[in-house]
Amino acid sequence: MQAALHIAITAAREAGKTITRNLGRVDSLSIHAKKKNDFVSEIDHQAEREIISIIRRAYPDHSILAEESGCSSSKGDTDEYQWIIDPLDGTTNYLHGFPHHAVSIALRHRKRLEAGVIYDPLRGELFCASRGNGATLNDRKIRVAGLSGLEHALLGTGLPFREGQDVDAYLATLRALILHTSGIRRAGSAALDLAYVAAGRLDGFWEFGLNPWDIAAGCLIIQEAGGLVGDPEGGHTHLETGNIVAANPKVFRAMLDSIHRALKGGNQT
Repeated sequence: MQAALHIAITAAREAGKTITRNLGRVDSLSIHAKKKNDFVSEIDHQAEREIISIIRRAYPDHSILAEESGCSSSKGDTDEYQWIIDPLDGTTNYLHGFPHHAVSIALRHRKRLEAGVIYDPLRGELFCASRGNGATLNDRKIRVAGLSGLEHALLGTGLPFREGQDVDAYLATLRALILHTSGIRRAGSAALDLAYVAAGRLDGFWEFGLNPWDIAAGCLIIQEAGGLVGDPEGGHTHLETGNIVAANPKVFRAMLDSIHRALKGGNQT
């Protein structure tokens, strides 16, 4: 999968050029609301087209699942290989000039993640992984942090912002975890937050109601960096449900325990 990883890197860098080149004209961009509090700009679309074009040239028979254009295929496509693309994770941040957003690209083979790239074009940080080859940040190996529990842990999360999300359930988990850690950060890009878990900048991350393109690349990068990824029940439905917990093995288990008790209404103090 190294060849596929290189294609993903090339595509992410090209999309990153479009994102940074247009930072100075954010006020003039065409912007639409897909849903309440969920925005898409012409830069999202342009970056996605560039990514898909590069992938299509290299792998014309692979299927694609992208945030803005959905599922796409050409003659000969099968579900054996599927690229999962978020051209600009953190669009709201981008539109407000908040410097925390990224390109996320993953390749899944027969439902198993095989390659992942998360690229922060503002900082020039490229997080990469291919199955069995570890994870890197700008070609240097990275590992998840080595904490043995929630004490002193710094966690990342994402606040519910769409209609229909269970805010009360999320707040219960927030209360449970904030009482036993060093702090919680909500930066607005799940892809980058997951990359930061892989690099040891965050000790763990949890969120509900995400999409596959938000988390696919980050899941593999964390796993290749020695971490664990799953759903709040400890299962492996996170790519389907969008409910995700990620951390090193010991923090992961502690987070699962706190989240499970919070969602069941147990005492967290």
